[in-house]
Amino acid sequence: MIVFDLKCGAGHVFEAWFANSASFDDQRLRNLLICPLCGTPEVDKAVMAPNVGAKGNQRAEAIPAKEAPAQAPAASPSPAEVKVFMETLAKAQAKLLEKSEWVGRDFANVARAMDEGEIDHALVHGQTTPEEAKALIDDGIGVMPLPFPVIPPDKQN
Repeated sequence: MIVFDLKCGAGHVFEAWFANSASFDDQRLRNLLICPLCGTPEVDKAVMAPNVGAKGNQRAEAIPAKEAPAQAPAASPSPAEVKVFMETLAKAQAKLLEKSEWVGRDFANVARAMDEGEIDHALVHGQTTPEEAKALIDDGIGVMPLPFPVIPPDKQN
């Protein structure tokens, strides 16, 4: 797995996990990436600072509270705040998926069957095309995209 900081056309920066760099390229080309804050599909990699740890014999000196500079309220969330939000959202999605059944590429059919009363309602997740998802929503079927990609059970290590 690899993590990338992504940035949308509106300037929102967020983090996403991919199986590899080619997976990011593939999802981007198929317009599967959207900004979780504004929904725009104009998403690309953001510039990332390398995470290099300090030498073992060095430590960061904290700025005493009375010397800390005053900060004005931010009009929009900082990248750090967005990152914390995204981590919280990822944990919530993982917890929700523990109670959900993977139905794979049959998601649209299963959702329709539940809506029409052919099968019992249950919490399910799977894959569908953007066109199928739009058709479900247009027909009033309660579905929503997951903010983070899900690795199918048969593809997990």
